[in-house]
Amino acid sequence: MSQYYEMAEQTLWNPSNGVSRLFLRQVALYEAELGLVSGIGPMEADECQIDPADFTAFVDALLVRHREINHAVVLALSEGFVATVLVLAKRAGIAVDWNSTPNHPPSDHEEWSANLRGKSHELDRFMTR
Repeated sequence: MSQYYEMAEQTLWNPSNGVSRLFLRQVALYEAELGLVSGIGPMEADECQIDPADFTAFVDALLVRHREINHAVVLALSEGFVATVLVLAKRAGIAVDWNSTPNHPPSDHEEWSANLRGKSHELDRFMTR
């Protein structure tokens, strides 16, 4: 069995039920941490609609939060979720705001964004549609 994450009739992701359940629990956790709705709607009849405006705001806030993490364990725990969300954003055609964290030197920012983009790109190969 699998579930569908869709935006405007386009399937962005079709994970197994177990993977989807874990992802949705992480979505709920980050919604609470960020104080924002994610735009990822409820799973009904194995389908979930993603609201583009809410999801865009969530992705941008998630990146800011992730960029500000200074704790190695928290960073490790969050990196996979952030990379997964970035794959969905890319597939949805959402322009990600990589420059929303101006308090870091440009070289640090470039390394951070390149690393996260690489993880997202690698993960994209394993996320079925």
